[in-house]
Amino acid sequence: MKSQILAVDDDPALLKLLSMRLDLEGYAVTEASSGEEALAKMAGYSPHLVITDVSMGGMDGLALFDILKKSHPALPVIILTAHASISHAVDAMRQGVFGYLTKPFEAEALLAEVKRALGQSGGSSANEFDWKTAIVTRNTQMEAVLNEARMIAVQDASVLITGASGTGKELMAQAIHRISPRSDEPFTAINCGAIPENLLESELFGHVKGAFTGAAKDHKGLFVATQGGTLFLDEIGDMPLPLQVKLLRVLQEKAVRPVGALHITSIDVRIVSATHRDLEKEIAEGRFREDLYYRLNVVNLCLPGLNERSDDIPLLAKHFLFQLAEKYGKNINGFAPDAMEILLTASWPGNIRQLLNVVEKVVALSTTEIITASLIQRALQRQTDDSVSLDEAKKDFERDYLIRLMKMTQGNVAHAAKIAKRNRSEFYTLLRRHNLEPGQFKDDSD
Repeated sequence: MKSQILAVDDDPALLKLLSMRLDLEGYAVTEASSGEEALAKMAGYSPHLVITDVSMGGMDGLALFDILKKSHPALPVIILTAHASISHAVDAMRQGVFGYLTKPFEAEALLAEVKRALGQSGGSSANEFDWKTAIVTRNTQMEAVLNEARMIAVQDASVLITGASGTGKELMAQAIHRISPRSDEPFTAINCGAIPENLLESELFGHVKGAFTGAAKDHKGLFVATQGGTLFLDEIGDMPLPLQVKLLRVLQEKAVRPVGALHITSIDVRIVSATHRDLEKEIAEGRFREDLYYRLNVVNLCLPGLNERSDDIPLLAKHFLFQLAEKYGKNINGFAPDAMEILLTASWPGNIRQLLNVVEKVVALSTTEIITASLIQRALQRQTDDSVSLDEAKKDFERDYLIRLMKMTQGNVAHAAKIAKRNRSEFYTLLRRHNLEPGQFKDDSD
């Protein structure tokens, strides 16, 4: 797969020349003649690199960079500048621009800077074809997360993946491993909330024969078994406090002492962890260690829920359909239009995991080549009685309540806060927690 580059310049001749030079080197180039056009194209496109002129009519290159820095923080940007604007370019470098080239520039200088930028972002990785094949998406928000994952994968920093249950956190961890320099070494996953504390310690750090009742032989533990690879600690927020202390010591010392052993073993393991919990809240309430949090959360990737990437629902539903039709040996060709409409308008508190479950139910029950709306309705109806965690129920209620308030007040935060009996600052915090903007509820007809 070719590395994708967005080239932005309001001079048609220079833009064409830039595109030709990059195209000859095998890059896939998309052109934009203004900052505004570049942003419009970014709505449905995820480049590995942006190259933009500084001086353009309307939105200039620095204004474009400011917007991209907020929406795509991992996306490298190279700016093209005339001698007169070098000071602006230097200022931009301090703010995070990857690099700048002074016009006129040599082709060799351009290509060297492009290669350097793509090397940082991972855009030219040899695993580009297959590292993220398990993550089915065309959603721009999800693509932005994948771009960040690609960039940080080539480094060795610890990664904390956050998001609601069922959003694909383990798939993201596997994708990071596949494109990392550790890809030829083991990837091991363990759910920290599903194993009792005493067994979890043994599973992670190992034990020697006779260390406790039932320890009939030595067990090296996952840290040692994953030597050189990636250890995925799922639901890290559920790890008991005493074990958090021991994990922190292992991460600090890069060595483990098996239960009952006198010796220590050096380890070389990359840690990727995940949780559906708000760890900052857990820290404030004394259930999670702050020092461990900073060890694990060097880089944070936050996965959107399925309702935030509804444009992926048809893609995911069809992907699951064909997989499951093959599994069950059925000849099913797709969804009826009204069946797909139900999927698109349904609420998905269980996210992708819930969608997979619904599709599996209808495939198992289907007797026709097309999945009907009635089958979808039955599968969803059966799930209405399924229990969800108290935290998820509270979160869903809070979001729905805020949306109703904001619609009722047409985006008037002061009025909505008064109804909710909260001060404005506290109410803004609630809106940010659920990614709600007051402007989206304002009546534009006035």
